[in-house]
Amino acid sequence: MTKRILTLLAIVMILGVLAACAQPAPEVREVEKVVKETVVVEKEVEKIVEKEVVVPPEERTVVEFWTTDNEEDRVNVYEAVAKRFMAENPAIEVRIVPIEEAGVSQRIATALAANRPPDIIRMGIERVAAFAADEILDEDAAAAVIGSLGEDDFRAGPLKMVTDPATGQYAAIPYDGWIQAIWYRQDMFDEAGLPAPVAWDDIKAACEGLPGTGNLLYALTLATDPGQNYPHQVFEQVAMSNDAWPFDAEGNVTMNTPEMIEALAFYAGLQDCAMPGPQYWRGAREAYELDQSGMLFYSTYIMDDLVEGSGMEGGGQVQIDVEGLPEKTGFAPQMEGPNGSASYGQLLAPSIPKGADPEAQKVAEWFLTSQNYQDVLALAPFGKVPVLKSAVDGWKDLSPYFQEYSPETLEQIANGFESMQRWLFRPDYDATQRAVIGDIEGRLLIPQAISNIALEGTMTPETAAEWLQEQVETILAERQQ
Repeated sequence: MTKRILTLLAIVMILGVLAACAQPAPEVREVEKVVKETVVVEKEVEKIVEKEVVVPPEERTVVEFWTTDNEEDRVNVYEAVAKRFMAENPAIEVRIVPIEEAGVSQRIATALAANRPPDIIRMGIERVAAFAADEILDEDAAAAVIGSLGEDDFRAGPLKMVTDPATGQYAAIPYDGWIQAIWYRQDMFDEAGLPAPVAWDDIKAACEGLPGTGNLLYALTLATDPGQNYPHQVFEQVAMSNDAWPFDAEGNVTMNTPEMIEALAFYAGLQDCAMPGPQYWRGAREAYELDQSGMLFYSTYIMDDLVEGSGMEGGGQVQIDVEGLPEKTGFAPQMEGPNGSASYGQLLAPSIPKGADPEAQKVAEWFLTSQNYQDVLALAPFGKVPVLKSAVDGWKDLSPYFQEYSPETLEQIANGFESMQRWLFRPDYDATQRAVIGDIEGRLLIPQAISNIALEGTMTPETAAEWLQEQVETILAERQQ
């Protein structure tokens, strides 16, 4: 029985295997497999890297730039303009050196004696004439800068002023300038029934009639400080309005003529109604702003100060005591004397001494180019009338204070270079005579004479004129050797 069962089980197992083998094979389906593959493509991007070029100090060319724009805020702007230049010209270092206007002649003499002249000197035109006569200026360099900027863009008047009469060449590069005038309290003049202070007689009348009008203590503040060139600038206009000049048509010194003595007497006599001295431009400006005096001799630099107040020597700001002072201020640039009339102004001009590094030309040109020039003019737009025609429109937008003054006043300022007069610019004076005039101002002869008459009382107009005659004859003899 058991054997039979085992046999049956074996048969069943064999039949199962055969049945399994008889079934059809399962269908094999080929399935498409999609594989997403992330491919990282490195793109080559051009990268511009500004690389600062560092030139070792010992390999740099140093251009030393002396400027009579010596107040701190002005020096800061000069240095900012210089910094932009150095960023584009890393091999050149520009050093801004502030100097006093009154000390230019002495400083340049010391520098020349040490064989270390500066590369650029920004100074008044009177110094340019003296230095040109001494043949220490590189006139070819000045002409190259003017030519590079475009000679036609310069106003004709300033170019004539920098022309060396001995060579016919440009001795310096015109930059900016100002116009001098008597600024006066029109409202106080009207109250006192006084005419505008143009003629000598009218100025004398104001001297007598203004003190005590309103709050005025003095008629004016007179330039009398013997250590400043401000008295020279004021007196020269007075002298020209009386036809008093340092030389006559034959080249003789004429510092003791009746016209010169009369001019000295008139000028010194104004001290009778003036603030006690010695005084220079700062005291004159502050007294006018503080409603203490009714007149001052001043350049167009005063215009922004009459709006916002000026900086004081010891720090701080003068607070204007008169509301709407610009509107109440008159402008008298022309003076009429017994023997003529005259206006006065100043031109500032960078010059390049002989032996200066050639790179100085690039620096001088940079300071007259587009925004660089406007930045310097913006320091005092009213006192920095541009010499470039292309700069006038931009200059008029440099200060909102232009709107505080009449269109007539602004027109006189903008065109001031065409009528401006100076002893220095008399057409029949030669190079030596112009150099002597520069020496007269540089040695502060007029301020000393005025102080001795008006303040010290050690000279009369007659003795002061004789002293001036002797001093100028000596200078002329030295120049003619």
